[in-house]
Amino acid sequence: MEILGYICATLVGISLGILGSGGSILTVPIMVYLMNVNPVDATGYSLFVVGISSAIGGIKYVRKNLVDIRTAVIFSVPSIACVFLTRTFLMPAIPNPVLTISSFTLSKELFIMLLFAMLMIIVSWNMIRSSHYREPEETEFRNMNYLWLIFVGFISGLLTGIVGVGGGFIIIPALVLLAKVPVRMSVGTSLLIIAFNSISGFAGEVIERHEKINYQFLLLFSFLAIIGIFIGFRAALRQSPQQIRKMFGWFILVMGVAIFIREVFVR
Repeated sequence: MEILGYICATLVGISLGILGSGGSILTVPIMVYLMNVNPVDATGYSLFVVGISSAIGGIKYVRKNLVDIRTAVIFSVPSIACVFLTRTFLMPAIPNPVLTISSFTLSKELFIMLLFAMLMIIVSWNMIRSSHYREPEETEFRNMNYLWLIFVGFISGLLTGIVGVGGGFIIIPALVLLAKVPVRMSVGTSLLIIAFNSISGFAGEVIERHEKINYQFLLLFSFLAIIGIFIGFRAALRQSPQQIRKMFGWFILVMGVAIFIREVFVR
């Protein structure tokens, strides 16, 4: 199963390269279910893998002029601050178990995975339900609501810190639906924001963490993910904006439902 996990690491990069998201959504389940990594550890490890991979992918999109640097900076400032504080202070403060009612016990690990799944299902529905999608004009996405962008950046950072995700499945809908950024440009911009978020979150993890971090495992996993990013980038340039939007929505929905079923009915 561990070998299968390393093979699947390439899918992490392919997802990031095509969709600008899905890295952590794949990384956490791969590490937990295929490589027997504890869910809490997997959220921290995921930040390293996704951070490095997204940085490489973001550079590729920058070279193609498919990144809105201004939007990335405005979104990233509150997001980075929030994710660092969350990993450093909030996560250690969450009790384990989170809740005990009669014979039912909600562990910290189960709480993280269920929160993960529910967020994925909600966001995917917002991306799928619109049957008609029109790329915004230049003037539309240049007149974006920056207060909304800052607020969503803060929320993205909170979720990144708790669930260990780069936040792409929140960032892309925010950029497309709220900031009116064209889909393909939102993918590149998302990668840059994810890199900032994830590396900041991992820094908080290193400061707070007392257990030894397996960097050999992380570097190998990241190397395979980076290979996948180059594959995904080439594939993304051949897709229409509508295809990318729908592909993203269905991908997140399937993964969210699968994780929910796995945690609730199979555990």
